[in-house]
Amino acid sequence: KSTVLSMVAGLADISEGVILLDNREVANAGPDRGIVFQAPSLVPWLSAYDNVELGVDQVYPHASRQERRDIVMHFLDRVGLADAVDKKACELSNGMKQRVGIARAFALSPKLLLLDEPFGMLDSLTRWDLQEVLMDVWSRSQLTAMMVTHDVDEAILLADRVVMMSNGPRARVGKILEIDLPRPRTRKKLLEHPDYYRLREELLSFLKACDQH
Repeated sequence: KSTVLSMVAGLADISEGVILLDNREVANAGPDRGIVFQAPSLVPWLSAYDNVELGVDQVYPHASRQERRDIVMHFLDRVGLADAVDKKACELSNGMKQRVGIARAFALSPKLLLLDEPFGMLDSLTRWDLQEVLMDVWSRSQLTAMMVTHDVDEAILLADRVVMMSNGPRARVGKILEIDLPRPRTRKKLLEHPDYYRLREELLSFLKACDQH
């Protein structure tokens, strides 16, 4: 799954075929694809603000300094870090680092957002909190996102479509499940929805079948 994401990001070579984004072949990494990794990829000695600004300066070279500052502050505020903009990345908790990563990815205004198990290293409460943050920030842009996760409940909460893949080095797309649940979503609404347990059972049944092969 992560290999597929890396290929879409332009960080890994493909053996055959092509990957197209807006009818253009993906040949290498570019600012049209924002990426949030499982392990926060921040410059540790730079502040939260400076880490986001690095990307913004590259994507908006002709914007004024104030315009770039407004973009950085807008997204740091959206992820709840308005009071921590001057803290160095090395001083932040893992949850706060991922907030910076999410802010940086959205600040680049990408065509596609790629998330590789972004909450996999976090405790349950922080994970739930950041899922809410991600949905809130996404709701204002609604850009296309592709996320790798092994968490069934997370997939149902966040996705419109779940693409299930088989195990092993020769993994294949096994099943595609449409998540036709109303938005905005919350964990409470999800648990109360009559289709939630049916969708969850379909996902778990596929995973169990994969484990038996």
